[in-house]
Amino acid sequence: MEIKTHQTDNLTIAEIISQNIIITTVEDGTDLVGNLCYQGVDKAILYERNITPVFFDLKTRMAGEILQKFSNYKIRLAIVGDFDKYESNSLNDFIFESNKGSTVNFVATIEEVLGL
Repeated sequence: MEIKTHQTDNLTIAEIISQNIIITTVEDGTDLVGNLCYQGVDKAILYERNITPVFFDLKTRMAGEILQKFSNYKIRLAIVGDFDKYESNSLNDFIFESNKGSTVNFVATIEEVLGL
């Protein structure tokens, strides 16, 4: 796993880059939040491909637990990926509502996050 930092609008943004799934459990998410908090990150970019599919099944509550950690530590999060493939109405509603705010956003490209 590599953490690439970007500076924009006086924010430190950490882009998490990996060829593998890096979040398979709530503990993995908690460890990542702790690492990012220690580094003074304001916002994180995660790719959907690096998160277990279980995260996107809201019945498991994994997404809620991990996203709450980001919120508690005041680290904004952008998850980059193709979310149209998910047929869950509750997930689609969750993504829609999340994207109304600024704490957690689900976007198609990194350029949307970095404002490029």
